[in-house]
Amino acid sequence: MNQFYVFHVKKVKRLVIILIAAFFTAGILYVENVVHLPVFSSSDGPKAVYRGDTKNTEVSLTFDISWGDVMAEPILDTLKKQGITNTTFFLSASWAERHPDLVKRMIKDGHQIGSMGFAYKNYTELEASMIKKDLLMAQDVFKQLGIKDITLLRPPTGNFNKEVLKIAETYGYTVVHYSVDSDDWTNPGVNKIIKNSTSSTKGGDIVLLHASDSAKQTNKALPEILKQLKQKGLKNVTVGELIANGDAKSSEVK
Repeated sequence: MNQFYVFHVKKVKRLVIILIAAFFTAGILYVENVVHLPVFSSSDGPKAVYRGDTKNTEVSLTFDISWGDVMAEPILDTLKKQGITNTTFFLSASWAERHPDLVKRMIKDGHQIGSMGFAYKNYTELEASMIKKDLLMAQDVFKQLGIKDITLLRPPTGNFNKEVLKIAETYGYTVVHYSVDSDDWTNPGVNKIIKNSTSSTKGGDIVLLHASDSAKQTNKALPEILKQLKQKGLKNVTVGELIANGDAKSSEVK
């Protein structure tokens, strides 16, 4: 009887250990594939910036655009009406190629342009040669549009690894992630977007927003976002200015 009891306890312990390991593995996969941790660099190589100096009162609103014909212009109108002339737009070159007038307006209004490559494909799923080809195609498009000084890259889909960082550095790019995610592309409601964008935002933060057509509530949330950031004593600057004004933050890619 005692032998059976010992055997049963060992079996239960083994099962518990297996379950814990399974949950831990599932948690890691969830973080890697859904949460997209915003903290990346290689310990002794190229880095990806996810925030600026926490000691200052500057933040950067960034807008990703990969597709759509409707939302970008109203967002530009709202920014102009609110007196904001220094956000950073990360553009897929395929979108920029189809909307040259909007790209010119962004520059005219004072905003910074960053690249998201050409075709908006997940770089971590591509061979190095395809990543390089995509970046070169994007460079050609931006040059044709008269933009020759793009130094910031936000990899398409937000995913990258050490290889992507090294390739980006080779082409003279600083990879830019974010520290505050508005989650606006899921259209969770205007108030939720405002809360996501402002509740924990502090000096040095890079805020992720979207101006693609999937983000249907962003423009409505924008005035209140700007108001609340101002009430916190935070001033918007471009990403280029943010990372030039202090120590940019990054940590190791595992």
